[in-house]
Amino acid sequence: MQIDMLKPNRAALLLLTLSCGSGIFAGASFAADPVPSLGLPAAAAASIGKIDARRIAEHVRFLANDLLEGRAPGTRGGDIAANYIAAQFALEGLKPAGDNGSYLQKVDFVGVKTLPGTSASLQPTHGNPIDLRLAEDYVAGNQTQTDRVEVDAPIVFVGYGIEAPEYQWNDFKGVDVRGKVVLVIVNEPPSQDPKFFNAEALTYYGRWTYKFEEAARKGAVAALIIHRTDLASYGWDVVRNSWSAEQVYLGNDKDPKLQAASWIQLDVARKLFSAVNQNLDEMIAAAGTRQFQARELPMRFRAHIESKVRKFESYNVLGLLPGKDSGGPQADGRGRQAVVYSAHYDHLGIDPASSGDNIYNGAVDNGTGCGILLEMAHAFASAAPPPSPVLFAAVTAEEKGLLGSNYLGKHLPIPAAQIALNLNYDAILPIGIPQSVNVTGAERTSFYPTVQKTAAAFGFEIQADAEPGAGHYYRSDHFSMARAGVPAFSINTGVKFAGHTLEWGKAQHEEYTAKRYHRPSDEFTPDMDFTSDAAVAKFGFALGWQAMLAKSTVNWQPGDEFEAARLHGTAH
Repeated sequence: MQIDMLKPNRAALLLLTLSCGSGIFAGASFAADPVPSLGLPAAAAASIGKIDARRIAEHVRFLANDLLEGRAPGTRGGDIAANYIAAQFALEGLKPAGDNGSYLQKVDFVGVKTLPGTSASLQPTHGNPIDLRLAEDYVAGNQTQTDRVEVDAPIVFVGYGIEAPEYQWNDFKGVDVRGKVVLVIVNEPPSQDPKFFNAEALTYYGRWTYKFEEAARKGAVAALIIHRTDLASYGWDVVRNSWSAEQVYLGNDKDPKLQAASWIQLDVARKLFSAVNQNLDEMIAAAGTRQFQARELPMRFRAHIESKVRKFESYNVLGLLPGKDSGGPQADGRGRQAVVYSAHYDHLGIDPASSGDNIYNGAVDNGTGCGILLEMAHAFASAAPPPSPVLFAAVTAEEKGLLGSNYLGKHLPIPAAQIALNLNYDAILPIGIPQSVNVTGAERTSFYPTVQKTAAAFGFEIQADAEPGAGHYYRSDHFSMARAGVPAFSINTGVKFAGHTLEWGKAQHEEYTAKRYHRPSDEFTPDMDFTSDAAVAKFGFALGWQAMLAKSTVNWQPGDEFEAARLHGTAH
């Protein structure tokens, strides 16, 4: 049957009808589980107890079906997923919070793929040019979204390329990089001090995305990031493979862009510094001190970049449950304290170059998050009106770099200042009864004592981030809300599960990462145990309701990198 995607609501309702006939909502009748006493209204506690793992499972079963072709943004399967979620929101009675009275918020995208005709070299003031091999020595992308660009500009070494006022750090002091090429080190200055770049835990200043953004904001035409496996936490093959594929950007985005967003191999950086009579290791060591001074090098970067450019669109799906406080300030003078629940629905689509099973179904990543989001909408809609509005956001293009949530953060239907909290769900393994949770980033907010109290009430240990240097906080959609100033974090299970050892829990996560993550084998199977997904849904429901009831608005901890965005509305 051919679906008319120009009429999204009708198409979605048709899909829903077909889905119900094959078993969706088969587990709608069940006994309520006991809910810990957290001072919640009786109706809210009752709704928590009725959150059903079986309904979550059936949403995942549909979203991970081959019919949806891997849910890639801008494809038929991605649009089917968006329409399905919109239909669920409508059936729960949520108000449309998208464009023009619909549930869909259109997001324009531009895909840019660097072509083999691209070339680059380093030209010292004195000496022969150093020709670079695409993919072997460097990678490059043209963020200006044009089919070709020429770069010929001097290189300025700016250390880690960071300006962080809260840490009294500015690598750009004393230099003007407008029209030039900045050379930066991946990661951030070494630290053991929690008050200085958060010790060993990576801040956003260390992420490669920040390096490119800051270089563009400073007026540079290009940026070269020096890759080091020990600092990046991944090898050159990851960089090469990622940048050999199409890069996707928000369309009609007014943020500054680089003509060449590039990485170079560590050995290339050694040759570069050697050609100007400098030692790379000494320069990196100096860049980690407050005495570092950026400097222009007697070297130019020359590049001819050819690209294939295509435009497409996809949708965030937004449903709003109005609360008792649906207007301006409350009686006690506080502003609205809305809560946003989010999950991305997109995945990797179909790989036409692969034989056999080439559909990336994304059952766990992130069918599970969407199933939780939809069940949360059902639970909230069945309770008494919440104290404040609740926004449910299924976002697109997470796999392309958090782009759907990035757009949402800039085009929120509720002002960021009136949102107390964003709770995000991403890839929750359906493997049983959890006894630990991961809430990395919650400790950065004033809400953390409530998180601790609620976790204890549910019998959950809070698991610390096992790899703080990997920057996991900046790799899921809650980060886009944090950049807008909204206190935000993701909720997931830890590795401790009832009836199993810690080693078993770790092995389940490792097995998924090694054999199913971002592979066609991430499929729905009837033996999946969605008790874990229901448990973190209940936990998140309780947290959200308490955030709305809080006596004071949730804030970032003093000195946090997102505090300024919360206080002054300045995006990070």
